[in-house]
Amino acid sequence: MGIAPAVVQELLHESSKHQCPDGTPVCVQVCAIADLPTRFGEYQVAAFYSPNDRKEHAAFVHGDVVGREEIPVRLHSECLTGDAIGSLRCDCRDQLIESLERIGKMEAGIVLYLRQEGRGIGFVNKIKAYQLQDSGFDTVEANERLGFRADERDYAIAAHMLWSLRVRSIRIMTNNPAKMKDLEEHGVQIVGRIPVVVPPNDHDLAYMRTKQAKMGHLLGLEQEDDWRVDPETTAK
Repeated sequence: MGIAPAVVQELLHESSKHQCPDGTPVCVQVCAIADLPTRFGEYQVAAFYSPNDRKEHAAFVHGDVVGREEIPVRLHSECLTGDAIGSLRCDCRDQLIESLERIGKMEAGIVLYLRQEGRGIGFVNKIKAYQLQDSGFDTVEANERLGFRADERDYAIAAHMLWSLRVRSIRIMTNNPAKMKDLEEHGVQIVGRIPVVVPPNDHDLAYMRTKQAKMGHLLGLEQEDDWRVDPETTAK
């Protein structure tokens, strides 16, 4: 069972009246929630809108998460080339599918889909970074040559989305410690981590090695007691 219709109306009503203080860089409103049967299970989709930057984000919700604790949550940043086209240059699509499949088998969980293409540098700059990688630079070096940090994403928007759904605490599905630190700085209570490690292919192996070596991603080398790993969900 998903979010009950009466609760859906409560959430929409609350959000329609919500206004962040002037000067707040990130604010979102829940605009609509609808049923979404998928090949990964029964979901509901919540459409969010940010009046500050006019971006639209989505929460794919399985089960009833409202007012709950320890909800499994995957934060997934948009990757057009991977998610939609099936690019082999990254592991984004594989992690998205893995997360949807696993959450679809759980009692409840959420996949937040954030419009932060190219680790926050946008689609055009992402392709420029790919072009530099084709010349021999790694993913971090390419971003830096374009004048960006290795990762320009900010998860304040995700924290606000979870707050809008009244989620009280989460078990985050990620391999990225920086993502966990950012969420906690924005007030999200994280009670555990669920790894989402997928096998590399011939095209993304160097990319994944760079993420591990230069960005601190935990790609299968962590111990069970490293950063509150959830031992029951470590194995695929």
